[in-house]
Amino acid sequence: MSNTKESGLGAFLKRKNIVFSAKRYGIDALGAMAQGLFASLLIGTILATIGQQFHIPFLETVGGYAKSVAGPAMAISIGYALQAPQLVLFSLLAVGAAANELGGAGGPLAVLIMSIIATECGKAVSKETKVDIIVTPFVTIFVGVLFSAWWAPGIGAAASSLGQFIMWATRLQPFLMGILISVVMGMALTLPISSAAICAALSLTGLAGGAAVAGCCAQMIGFAVMSFRENGWGGFLAQGIGTSMLQMGNIVRNPMIWLPPTLASAITGPIATCIFRMEMNGAAISSGMGTCGLVGQIGVYTGWLTDVQAGTKAAITGFDWLGMILICFILPGILTWVFGQLFRKAGLIHEGDLTLDRD
Repeated sequence: MSNTKESGLGAFLKRKNIVFSAKRYGIDALGAMAQGLFASLLIGTILATIGQQFHIPFLETVGGYAKSVAGPAMAISIGYALQAPQLVLFSLLAVGAAANELGGAGGPLAVLIMSIIATECGKAVSKETKVDIIVTPFVTIFVGVLFSAWWAPGIGAAASSLGQFIMWATRLQPFLMGILISVVMGMALTLPISSAAICAALSLTGLAGGAAVAGCCAQMIGFAVMSFRENGWGGFLAQGIGTSMLQMGNIVRNPMIWLPPTLASAITGPIATCIFRMEMNGAAISSGMGTCGLVGQIGVYTGWLTDVQAGTKAAITGFDWLGMILICFILPGILTWVFGQLFRKAGLIHEGDLTLDRD
């Protein structure tokens, strides 16, 4: 009897495309959440900043609208990644708005968890009744908002507290934390998970955000420079302003190729926190973007503007610009190239190990 029930439940979950796995929730959904944030809060911040700097009120208005739908945008992106039916997908708009608002500063993490729960519940009842157009949105919205009211404030507070602790620890120990955050977030960016979503979920800004930017840039610019002989300008641009995740297949084949950019991040991180005191006070998602579309650098710049307007920073100085250029572009390229050459001469990296699109 027990085996029959289990097989029946398994068949039902398979028919409903409900898969409980770390990949689906920790990689697919998390990555989708970052895309939703990018398409709302991040692009809205960029547009609003351009409007403010060039005195174009319409762009400020457009940016404001984009930023205002961050919660729904994250939720619907997560639902899409979980292959939700249309009625479930559209119903997630309300769930995302509720979870993001109730989650406060840690709203993105609350949206991630609540959207997963609501999506899977909605998928379970989808097309199971003759009044699907009522039942599916009702279950999706009711479950999502109910759990948001119950859990989102606590989830958001926990995520925010963890982020605050990391930022406090970075201010207290900028050298050690600069190394740790830079290395960990840089590696997260190259792995098939979302460093941007992690930074957003933890509201990681300030010096810690600056260290995260440094680590992500070290991976992207580092791999772009180190693999230039194999991939040319196409590979340089694809990795330098696209993503270092393109090297993941090669890393699996030879993990040693990951060490040069990682070592570079261990150097640029504390330089960012201890020497240039580079802070990322724009949208927290920018901390985990590196040089992808230059979003990390735009985030640093918008943070400067915010600090100047708030009176916590007197002005944007040449030293600020020097720090950002060195940390984000020049040092990652030079350091990774040097380490890469040493590894090649030691026989740890071979010709072709960094070639993209290998058959």
